[in-house]
Amino acid sequence: MKRILFILQTPPPIHGSSVVGKAIKDSHVINSAFKCSYINLGISRTIDEIGKNPFKKVVRYLSIYFNVLKHLITNKPNLCYLAITAKGTAFYKDSLIALLAKGFGVRMVYHFHNKGVSTRQHKALDDFLYKSVFKNAHAILLSKYLYPDVEKYFTTDRVHYCPNGIPDIEKREKRKEKRLNDKVELLFLSNLIESKGVFVLLEACSILKQKGLSFHCTYLGGEGDVNAQQFQQKAKELGVTDQVVYVGKKYGVEKEEILSEADIFAFPTYYETFGLVNLEAMQFRLPIVSTFEGGIPDVIEDGKTGFLVPKKNTIALAEKLELLISNPELRNKLGKAGREKYENEFTINLFEQRLKDILSEIINTNSNY
Repeated sequence: MKRILFILQTPPPIHGSSVVGKAIKDSHVINSAFKCSYINLGISRTIDEIGKNPFKKVVRYLSIYFNVLKHLITNKPNLCYLAITAKGTAFYKDSLIALLAKGFGVRMVYHFHNKGVSTRQHKALDDFLYKSVFKNAHAILLSKYLYPDVEKYFTTDRVHYCPNGIPDIEKREKRKEKRLNDKVELLFLSNLIESKGVFVLLEACSILKQKGLSFHCTYLGGEGDVNAQQFQQKAKELGVTDQVVYVGKKYGVEKEEILSEADIFAFPTYYETFGLVNLEAMQFRLPIVSTFEGGIPDVIEDGKTGFLVPKKNTIALAEKLELLISNPELRNKLGKAGREKYENEFTINLFEQRLKDILSEIINTNSNY
């Protein structure tokens, strides 16, 4: 049985890459196909810790580095899977681990859950490291829309596409019928990170209020680079404190109940690679309004399962939300189509099988390392 060393992030903290990392680590499909070893690449334990506590992070990083070295010596993997960060300090840290594994002659595959290579490839140091780290390696991307970011360093025959998938929630309460006088429930599900469109949606809500529409918007997720106080202050400035509420983090049944009560999912992100939260909304038959960003157009079919609007365009966002608020039949039609697309393309079982097949193809290829 072929041996694979997986170097990836697992929770905590909870974010897209760590959720996918846990799914891989827990996968029966993958673990039964290969002899797998796992090393947690994360050096932050909470969202709040990101960018802080440098001494602790240095210690954790050194521990990871020497753990990788130990596995390379003792387990002699046939393939090293690395959930690499595309740019910045985190890439520099990951590159040292990658070069260590390459130094042992191990074939490499990099799974990109983020982007930014193309924004740094003109810098001499980054270009040198990219060429060294990516030479003869394979890349796994979440969408064909993300290939331009890495095309300088990966030929098409060394690129594989594996959209994310999430487990289905088996017990979902039947959606309650809306009365004509009921407020339409909008939902935003993500940490309060400005680039996720936190303030863009607030501004769109202000436009909707000015038009006299009956709606309520719930923000669900942890604090990020925007804290609760800043959020409330912005909502107050825009005059939407009666229409918008921030409920913080919710998990399990509480989170599911909020999803089941929602009518529309809004995710106006302007920095994204894929957006797992869109899949969660599709599970619950929610029509989605999101953006032309990253791999999102592979997930949301504009006009069929939701709507895509230009990034940071509050007017366009408000127009699509108004259309859905005013048209329950359209909401139901798009939500049903989204659920079908999730079942056909984005279940966790489909993701695990796709990844297993990709890893098998790479590990069995006769191409030169």
